[in-house]
Amino acid sequence: MKKKTYVIFEHTADIGIRVSGSNLKDLFKNAGLAIFELSSEKISNQDKSHKEISIQQKADNLEELFLNWLNEVLSLSAAKGVIFESFKFKRLDEKNLQAVGVGSSITNYKVNTEIKAATYHQLKIKKNKSGWQAEVILDV
Repeated sequence: MKKKTYVIFEHTADIGIRVSGSNLKDLFKNAGLAIFELSSEKISNQDKSHKEISIQQKADNLEELFLNWLNEVLSLSAAKGVIFESFKFKRLDEKNLQAVGVGSSITNYKVNTEIKAATYHQLKIKKNKSGWQAEVILDV
């Protein structure tokens, strides 16, 4: 079984997650995957096709880029009818990202919790000895 790269923490009416990664790409990838692991569970493989969706974001700083990333994958998931199962980064620095999200049809999933957005409330991103860690509150 795959090791979880995030933990859930208590927050009043929303969901808080603490995500880690050995580098920035891992942090962003793990945060994106955590959203879909929290919100849905795979129930079938009827539609075996996968969609590759290009994702580009720019921001003034790392915190803004992180939130833009999470909100963009949520938006694309809803618009394209996919649940993202993996992400490949072509470029990532503190102000820009280019990635490809690989998603499976939402018909293969049961959605348990609708996550509306990632928020600035109590957002923390920091580098530590083992890599990077972020805390983010998700509006449900």
